[in-house]
Amino acid sequence: MSDVRAVDHIDPIELDNFNQDLFAFLDASPTPYHVVKNQIALLESYGFEGLCEADAWQLEKGKRYYVTRNGSSLIAFVYGHDELLNSGVRMLGAHTDSPCLKVKPNAEIVAQSYLKLGVEVYGGVLLNPWFDRDLSLAGKIVYRDDKQVMKSLLINFDKPIATIPSLAIHLDREANKNRSINAQTDIPPVLMVLAQSDSSTANKKSSKDLLDNILMEQIKRQYDDLKIAQILDFELSFFDYQKAAYVGLNDDFIASSRLDNLLSCFAGTYALMRADTQGSSLLVCSDHEEVGSASTSGAQGTFLKSVLERLAGSAESLTRMVDQSMMISADNAHAIHPNFSDKHDANHGPLINQGPVIKVNANQRYASNCETGAVFKVLAESADVPTQSFVVRTDMGCGSTIGPIAATEIGVKTLDVGVPTFAMHSIRELCGNKDTWYLYSVLQHFFDFSKRIEIQ
Repeated sequence: MSDVRAVDHIDPIELDNFNQDLFAFLDASPTPYHVVKNQIALLESYGFEGLCEADAWQLEKGKRYYVTRNGSSLIAFVYGHDELLNSGVRMLGAHTDSPCLKVKPNAEIVAQSYLKLGVEVYGGVLLNPWFDRDLSLAGKIVYRDDKQVMKSLLINFDKPIATIPSLAIHLDREANKNRSINAQTDIPPVLMVLAQSDSSTANKKSSKDLLDNILMEQIKRQYDDLKIAQILDFELSFFDYQKAAYVGLNDDFIASSRLDNLLSCFAGTYALMRADTQGSSLLVCSDHEEVGSASTSGAQGTFLKSVLERLAGSAESLTRMVDQSMMISADNAHAIHPNFSDKHDANHGPLINQGPVIKVNANQRYASNCETGAVFKVLAESADVPTQSFVVRTDMGCGSTIGPIAATEIGVKTLDVGVPTFAMHSIRELCGNKDTWYLYSVLQHFFDFSKRIEIQ
């Protein structure tokens, strides 16, 4: 149910330009490593300077910076002119990872003269929609060059190279009633038909040889004269090659992979690029949210706290600065499904294109409280953006976000919000064409230090 009536004041050209940029970002970001790479390109185009965690930082008031960890998490910030102890930091949190299928270290499987790759399920994947899709492969490779120096690179096949064929209904007459999916045996993607000689050889060789050769060929296509002596290791993920697009008779919807949560990463990046330099604003996009955030580059790690400590300068200053700060955790919300409306609380079923959702949970699965929720409503009102509320049915379990982790680890006042979405964790998700702009508009106002957000 909307808390504020939806308004149709958006310039259609401005909206389409924003969404087309979002489409390009989604299509170019199949893995967290690519997400961060593309965020850096956007940030540098607006004058953000790269920092290294290993270096001593010499920050200047009014300048813009970014720093990465593991190449899959990013923190970017505007180091404002206002004193941090007075204005605090306005923070936005999102995550760079999405549920997917990750290639195992010894992945090759040769069966009936077909080459398949064994995969692990990463996060809470909705597996059924992965069948019969055009899949591509991307990720990070660590290698030794011709001078025996260890380096890394990103790879993206950028074309359909695999599929997971369904079993025909003729061979499983009960498929529409009770077919289950075995993640070990049913979902290894099929890459190619092997010649009989290749198939026999593959059974005798190390299980990495064929895949290493495939990866070497792709590296040559992407990097021309790069000299590689040996591939040492990799993190590779399959992804849906179908591009992001408008869907619906009136283009009401946006369909894409990884809307959860690259939509928030993109909107946050765009908002931060346009943030003023009066106060300090920060965007943190963490990896591994879909598997609990417990990693060096996840929200439960030290990345955000260490950056804030360096901004504050001392433990006491950090405590005082955080007390003046606020974080918005932006992660997608469940829109009420017209075919399954009974899965929602009748008074808390968010509608698509009716604005961002304030997510509330009494058991602290979301970090929102009445104060942070009120601040967001005021910001949305000033941006002419409608807002909605989501509470899970009391008889159902509730997911979570990085919001409660940030609130716990940092002690910062936090709010959980998100864009209403259908088919969350599917290979192809659906959101509203206006909600993308609504979220971005509120985040812009959040980073505008002329807007007061204090509660007296």
